[in-house]
Amino acid sequence: MGMSIDGIGGAGGGGGAMSVDRVMALRAQILERNQALARAGATDGAAATQAKPASFAATMEDALKSVNQGQVEAGRLSEAYDRGETIDIAKVMMARQQASVGFEATLQVRNKLLSAYKDIMSMPV
Repeated sequence: MGMSIDGIGGAGGGGGAMSVDRVMALRAQILERNQALARAGATDGAAATQAKPASFAATMEDALKSVNQGQVEAGRLSEAYDRGETIDIAKVMMARQQASVGFEATLQVRNKLLSAYKDIMSMPV
């Protein structure tokens, strides 16, 4: 029994290193795609952004809509893959990872906003 545990641990250690490489490769692909999207968005929306600065509420609303859209897309791709449709698993995993990162970033922004609000409310008048 001790040999099987060691064998599993050894296989897991090798697979863990490979998993880190795969995660890093996926991260690099996500960053590359985000940069490409940012470049494409900068050329299309540059004139509109320079014409009128967006309000904080509008910016937050757009960000939340973007995160929600990512969650919906990831769910749609996962369901299609589960149904057996011909969808690349890498595309499904990429969409799920992007949705997860977007959600985590949204939580961090919310936490910072709440912290700032509490700081302002505790200031003496």
